Amino acid sequence: MQILVNGEPTAMAGGTVTELLRLLGIEPERVAVELNLEILPKARYGTTTLSDGDRIEIVHFVGGG
Repeated sequence: MQILVNGEPTAMAGGTVTELLRLLGIEPERVAVELNLEILPKARYGTTTLSDGDRIEIVHFVGGG
């Protein structure tokens, strides 16, 4: 299936948001995920199945001072 991740076409076999983050090498605790223009609660990353054509925006938290 094809999805858009931060505006870039990405192919994956299917799965959950957590599986996508693992595939991309991203720690789920340090990001916010928007799925089809709605912010997805972290508690739903593991249960939300992605579908062909979904649009995902991943925002990394950066600390500093």
